[in-house]
Amino acid sequence: MIEYYKTKENGEMGHIDSFEKGCWVNVIAPSPEEIDFLSKKFDVPKDHILDPLDKEERSRIELKHVEENFKHSLVIIDCPLEAKDEMGFLEFRTIPIGIITTQEAVLTIALKQLPVLEDIMDRRMEQYDTGNHIAFVLQILYAVSYYFLKYLNHLIDHMHFLEKNIRASMKNEELYAFMAIQRSLVFFATALQSNKAILDKMATAEHYTRRTDNMELLQDVIIENKQAIAMTDTYTQIVGGMSDTFSSVIANNLNRVMKFLTSFTIILSLPTIVASIYGMNVKLPFSNQEHAFGLIMIGTLIITIVTTIVFWRKKYF
Repeated sequence: MIEYYKTKENGEMGHIDSFEKGCWVNVIAPSPEEIDFLSKKFDVPKDHILDPLDKEERSRIELKHVEENFKHSLVIIDCPLEAKDEMGFLEFRTIPIGIITTQEAVLTIALKQLPVLEDIMDRRMEQYDTGNHIAFVLQILYAVSYYFLKYLNHLIDHMHFLEKNIRASMKNEELYAFMAIQRSLVFFATALQSNKAILDKMATAEHYTRRTDNMELLQDVIIENKQAIAMTDTYTQIVGGMSDTFSSVIANNLNRVMKFLTSFTIILSLPTIVASIYGMNVKLPFSNQEHAFGLIMIGTLIITIVTTIVFWRKKYF
């Protein structure tokens, strides 16, 4: 799928029906015919279009076509995406997004439509100018870094929710949910470090730092990325420790229940023992008494109450 967007004279970004100079070309899971069209239309190698469509592609930057006669540049970065793991628990992953800058347009290429790109289309975050190619690329990078921080805060809130539920839980679902959070943090840590290398390389490239305002915007992107890295490292350590703690809590909760059930079983067995003994066809105490049944019931009740009090004081309940 190929879509075209352009910032109009009034500053509004809108969808356009066909290509215009200075537009943004949003490419989602292109077909082989669309890849051929884009390669010929913008004079870029097919590899530059295919590479971002590989889920395992690492972040990188291609500037060899920028130097003397500017043709195009390629930036591939990892972008966060909300998903579900195989058990249905909340998980965040990353997929590559390619950003190709040409003299006529900016192309973004991804396997699926990303929320960060939808925000840019709807102009929810800030003012975008598709005609200023370098600034627009940096704004996309800033939006990606912002989404890392946004999803990290979402993970933190989800972690606190699980922490409340797990205190009285004996099930494994909360631990599986914590495993999903740990995987998300690992994905984020790997992606953010890769993105950091790309941003550091961009900071030394004249192509992105020629103008002062672009340099300042790039520094903002680098700062956002560093904040996301610091948050990821911190919460990776916290979640790792909490997972071990909660595993022990669940085991302890199970032990408490087993101790309660065992104590309760012992108490219930006392009347059963007395009844079994007096059910024997032999001579037993109180067998000739008129009120034997009542006396035996009272004695059984007293034994049960005493045992219950002893267990209660020993905190078996």
